[in-house]
Amino acid sequence: MKLHQLNSIQKRTQRIGRGGKRGSYSGRGVKGQKSRAGRRIRPAERDLIIRLPKLRGFRNKPKSDTTKVFNIGVIASALASVSSAKEKIVITKEFLKTAGLLGKKFKGTLKILGTGEITFPVSVQGIEVSETAKKKIEKAGGDVIE
Repeated sequence: MKLHQLNSIQKRTQRIGRGGKRGSYSGRGVKGQKSRAGRRIRPAERDLIIRLPKLRGFRNKPKSDTTKVFNIGVIASALASVSSAKEKIVITKEFLKTAGLLGKKFKGTLKILGTGEITFPVSVQGIEVSETAKKKIEKAGGDVIE
């Protein structure tokens, strides 16, 4: 009898670490996430998204109305073409909307500050005005009605 004629049942050895000829762990190391089958490391973008504050979208709009601030110089330059007439221009919220200085759906409060110069008389109604802006408006011949 020769070796190739032996007909004995041999137990098959367990396959360990598949892939490459590097022994039992096959270059994966011992234990941990990186040594497991089917491992998938989470991308860094997802961690960045998780860190972002969840304050976006239409549900998180401010509940209080905003205050829009105008300087007297901006109003004067926008109304320079209209001010050719000698009569006083009445500045209200609706007037600023029609003049294009304010959005048509704006619902907050307005305030005029004193940066800039005005040379023609205006009458301000229903809009908050700072002390310096009030002095400049009155110096130009206008008045402030609150």
